[in-house]
Amino acid sequence: MSSPARKLDIREANEALILRAAEKQFALHGFRGTTTEGIANEARLPKANVHYYFKTKANLYRQVLKGILEDWMDAAAAFEADDDPQRALTAYITAKMQFSRQRPYGSRVWASEIMRGAPVMERFLGTTLKTWVNARVRTIRSWISAGKIRAVDPESLLYMIWAVTQHYADFERQIAILNGGNAFDERQYRERVEQVLKLILGSVGFEAQEMTRVRQRASA
Repeated sequence: MSSPARKLDIREANEALILRAAEKQFALHGFRGTTTEGIANEARLPKANVHYYFKTKANLYRQVLKGILEDWMDAAAAFEADDDPQRALTAYITAKMQFSRQRPYGSRVWASEIMRGAPVMERFLGTTLKTWVNARVRTIRSWISAGKIRAVDPESLLYMIWAVTQHYADFERQIAILNGGNAFDERQYRERVEQVLKLILGSVGFEAQEMTRVRQRASA
């Protein structure tokens, strides 16, 4: 591997480590309580690396938030890739549930930012996210017009998906306490995904048997 390519790989790896460490630290301590030293310790990198790659804590916080939202939006690729609403919604909801399980700190950082009035992300919400939501709304309305799903308010459907799926990250400790003090095991997690799919897809007119057939075809 050439030296420039190797340097690029090292940079990308270090940036990924720092971003994931920052995601956890911001979730646990908030923006004010988080330090670049704490982020460096979490990433097991020198503090100088954090400042070299991201300059300031504020810039790193913004990049963490931007990355979370972009990952969530990427999870909805099925809206464009599949004109079958049941398959598209199943893929989106499943991806959001996986994100909550694999990256609960990311969801909590986002929730904290929004509860504070979105001081950093307000412009991004009003532009990038709004454009993204409007496109999803048009897709849902086209499904309704074609008689593929029950007539529902598209924005309310999206908000319900966000609320239910992100609950499993934002209230992870509460869920564990109610589960006897333990996080969900693999079987319990799959059961919760099934229940969330059943509830949300049922609200737009899909029956349980139809949902089972769709998932079986997707996994075949």
